[in-house]
Amino acid sequence: MPRAALSPVEIETFRDRIRDAAARLFASAGYSAVTMRAIAADVGCSAMTPYRYFASKEEIFAVVRAEAFRRFADAQERGVRGIDDPEQRLRTLGRVYADFARRDPDSYRLMFELGQALASDSPELLREGERAWRVIRDAVAKAIDAGVLRGDPDTVAHVFWAGTHGLVSLELAGKLQLGRTLDDLIDPMADTLINGTGKKGSGPFSLGKGA
Repeated sequence: MPRAALSPVEIETFRDRIRDAAARLFASAGYSAVTMRAIAADVGCSAMTPYRYFASKEEIFAVVRAEAFRRFADAQERGVRGIDDPEQRLRTLGRVYADFARRDPDSYRLMFELGQALASDSPELLREGERAWRVIRDAVAKAIDAGVLRGDPDTVAHVFWAGTHGLVSLELAGKLQLGRTLDDLIDPMADTLINGTGKKGSGPFSLGKGA
């Protein structure tokens, strides 16, 4: 008797099970150490079943990362919604960024782990990654328009991202053990950017073209 065809809902539900199992394994063991057989074992299906839903481990990893970026972008958009003051929006965004990483460190590591396939290989991953970046870039652009910051929006946004990511990475690695915590440092990081490039600064320093 032929196997009954799965409904679209059943297919999506099982894809989600595979994605969630893979996310746990990737986060705990690293991308290279995880095999399709290991993912199948975690789900509780035959070794070949995942291939009915995904072409490869690379495709699963892209879906896992896209889902992480989706939650990350959602958290950022939700965190600054309704905040009109450009400086407050920028400071809040730094805290939201750090809070997400602490709340979901596995997803954060999956998003920014080195040695991954290019995001352009997955339209969904590219879309969600760009959405997460756009929240940061838009907040910086608004701060520049308001005179809170000076410089090229893309350059300043990269500096803000790099500074926040650096603090978060030190926190996740357990390296902030010299008398300052992530909570102690996230606002001073924003202060450094604002005082160095914005109207509160005392010098001519600015980042990039368009000063």
